[in-house]
Amino acid sequence: MSRIKVINEPSELVPMLRAVDTPVKRAVLKEVTLEWKTADEIEKKYGPEGRAATIFFEKMKLVETRWQSTGGNFPEKSYHSYYSSFNINAQWPVYEISDVLAAAMMGEEEYAEIEAKILEQVGKGGKFSGDVAEVLGLSSTMLKSLVRRSVKMDYRGHKIEILKENDHV
Repeated sequence: MSRIKVINEPSELVPMLRAVDTPVKRAVLKEVTLEWKTADEIEKKYGPEGRAATIFFEKMKLVETRWQSTGGNFPEKSYHSYYSSFNINAQWPVYEISDVLAAAMMGEEEYAEIEAKILEQVGKGGKFSGDVAEVLGLSSTMLKSLVRRSVKMDYRGHKIEILKENDHV
C-alpha cells in the first residue's frame, strides 16, 4: 500500500529532519522502508543507536509495527516505514520556518537543557501549550517544534503531556 505523508504545518518538518540527522538513523530508515525488521535485527546490525532510532521513528509515527514470530519463545515487535513518499507544502513565513529549523538543528546539549525546562513546566498532569510557551518565552511554533523533536513528550490537542514508556515502545 502506498501512503503519502502530507506536511502542512512547519513543525511537522522537525521529525523528518531529525529522522535522518545521523548515519545510523538514515540507514535504519532505509532498511525499514525496504522490509519489516525486528528491533533485535536492527540492534545487531547498528547497536543501541539503531534500537533507539526505531523508538524515535515509532514516536514520530514514521513506522508501523506488528508482532512477528521469529522462532523464539515470544513474538518480537517489527518495524516498517509507514509512508512511501512525502508531500511538503513549503510556503510559511520566515519567522515560523526559522524557529522550525533552529529546533531541528539545535545541538544535543542545548536541546537537552530546553527539553528539561519544558518537561518541568509540563509536570505529570500535562499543561496547556500556551502557558508553557509564555513561561519559557517561546513562540508557539518553536515550542511545537521542540516538543515534536522529543521522545519524552507529545501534544494531545493543545496540551503537552509526558509520554509513558509504553506509549511509544
